[in-house]
Amino acid sequence: MEEIWMERWQLAVCRIREIAEDPETAGKPGDYFKKTAGFVLLVLEALKKAEADEFSHASLQELQDFYRRLYGDITGDAYARSYADPAYAAAELGDGYGQILSFVYTELRGLIVCAFEGRREEILIYMELFLQIHSEYEGDVLPAAEQLRLDVYWFVSDYCDVLAAGRVREQLDPSLSFARDIIMEADLTDPRYLYRFGEYITDTQIRTSRYLAGLPEEEIRRIASVYTEGYRMGFLVNKKPLEKKRTVNIRYCLGFERIIRQAVRNFEAMGLSCIIYRAAAFRVNMREANRIGYYGAIPNRQYDYDHKGDASLFMDKAFAERKLGVLKTVYEQYRELAGVHGGPAVMEIFGETPFSPAGKPEALRLDEKQQEVQVYLNSRTGQIVNEYIPGEERSFTIIAFPVPEIGDQFEEIFRETVRINTLDYMTWQQIQQKLIDVLDTGMAVRVLGRGGNRTDLRIALTPVKDPLKETIFENCVADVNIPVGEVFTSPRLTGTCGVLHVTGVYLDGLFYRDLTLTFRDGMVTEYGCGNYKEEAENRRYIRENVLMHHETLPMGEFAIGTNTTAYMAAKRYGMGSRLPILIAEKMGPHFAVGDTCFSWEEDVVTCNPDGKQMIAKENECSALRKEDVSRAYYNCHTDITIPYEELGEIAVLHEDGSSTVLIRDGRFVLAGTEKLNEPFAEGEVLS
Repeated sequence: MEEIWMERWQLAVCRIREIAEDPETAGKPGDYFKKTAGFVLLVLEALKKAEADEFSHASLQELQDFYRRLYGDITGDAYARSYADPAYAAAELGDGYGQILSFVYTELRGLIVCAFEGRREEILIYMELFLQIHSEYEGDVLPAAEQLRLDVYWFVSDYCDVLAAGRVREQLDPSLSFARDIIMEADLTDPRYLYRFGEYITDTQIRTSRYLAGLPEEEIRRIASVYTEGYRMGFLVNKKPLEKKRTVNIRYCLGFERIIRQAVRNFEAMGLSCIIYRAAAFRVNMREANRIGYYGAIPNRQYDYDHKGDASLFMDKAFAERKLGVLKTVYEQYRELAGVHGGPAVMEIFGETPFSPAGKPEALRLDEKQQEVQVYLNSRTGQIVNEYIPGEERSFTIIAFPVPEIGDQFEEIFRETVRINTLDYMTWQQIQQKLIDVLDTGMAVRVLGRGGNRTDLRIALTPVKDPLKETIFENCVADVNIPVGEVFTSPRLTGTCGVLHVTGVYLDGLFYRDLTLTFRDGMVTEYGCGNYKEEAENRRYIRENVLMHHETLPMGEFAIGTNTTAYMAAKRYGMGSRLPILIAEKMGPHFAVGDTCFSWEEDVVTCNPDGKQMIAKENECSALRKEDVSRAYYNCHTDITIPYEELGEIAVLHEDGSSTVLIRDGRFVLAGTEKLNEPFAEGEVLS
């Protein structure tokens, strides 16, 4: 078998070298094959360097020069002249052809990280895909675009057992330690170690690493402890069995290795081995443009956005069933490892330059039928994962830190973020209980915007039957969700209605101008924004990136953010548009479309610090899990926050027709919550 494999390898490499010299086809296709073959040879050069450990010993300049060769054609102005750009590829190679060939080149770019990890199997099968596509162009007759699509389709389907199966293993098996070994063994005072990962590296990662290298060891321990203790407390507070777990998944952005190294040690002291896998490199394992795992700098956000719909080349019911079959088989194979996996510990970053994508008609998109299949695939995947890693036994934590891209005040903002992440949770717990005590007496909540904000919502609440033992809002302090600062519930859908509007908001790195969602009985019925001239384009933008291809979504969460300290810090440093939702959701009321915060664990007993049991853990959609689990979950959850300056009023509505105002004109007015207004007095006055 090894002999056959080596023969395939040698034949593929030899043939690609020939194509790089002579593509054997004229015109633009010849240019495409020549350049793409040249890129594959560059990947093979990276593989050779990695296997000889050259990336550990090269100078910083040598490393940067080589990385420019690897990533140069998708960065800056070069992208518009690269076959990675579907618009350029379609213009040069023909509409229908260009998109497929752009996909193939983009997939080949995923081989960069395979080279650094020595993953020769993936490199070989993708070289063979390239050669198969090239073979279609032999002769004088242009191949049918449908034949190229079929080549891609059968490649993805046939090798799903390699690509998807490998992805599952790297998420569960701590013996796959490529990244962890670098983190634990490298000299973190020398930023050259960053180039050993194979991810794109910029000055942002280097400056972050150097800044952290200069912090006292005590400060690093303090920062890492907040992160790892949040994870531990998530199990403790929710009475989940941490003692049964043996692994934890760390997800982060490169540059923070000094904190991550200490976190690994902290988790090991809890009896947990750390699994640190990179974000997916191939479309079969991606979820549109999301990065799940560790990753470096993003070379080009428009490039990511242009290719988020590439699965349209292979997404159909047969493929979905093929992938689900592979996932089921592999999870069964790794059943023991799955059973002791505790869930993710996520470290987000913020401060990157905001991005508003350009819509390109040449970019591939899922059609309506494919969107339905994608939703089905996501739902069934979630069910399989939950079967082997039950939601009632796993937890998570998430924290965020700024990167130097945020501006000249980076170091000051970093210190301020550490302060916000370590606010006294007991103070917030007591104040938030005041809000909850009133919210528990209500039948609904009214939320009104002010100024240019047109929000007018009525959120129906689950009735409390036993006030001494039950509550409908969770008192969220700093455990799984850092920093402190929100009370939240799963609204009743029946009776939840009105308009949610935000004048401008960033969601998952994408900007929305005048985002408007209309709800009837808790479900989105209308939606729009002002990003594009054409209303159809605005609706498509929301359908793809907020509704996640669903025709509608429920309001899965209503929350009141109470972290006015974070809010005023954002105002003081002018960084509101750059904050992650993790912090932004604590800076005003927010509403999530999609699943509730308790999906897959509705029947797990959850109590607030006062001992009362949380009873509002499901809605009319998630309750369907008892009849048909495929109809219960949407596998998405997107938070949308109304900032305090756009907030007119939040009031609790009572059965007798009276109401209790919690917030008026962006200020907390309920007795016992006045302390939350102190940061406002210390900063600028809201207009």
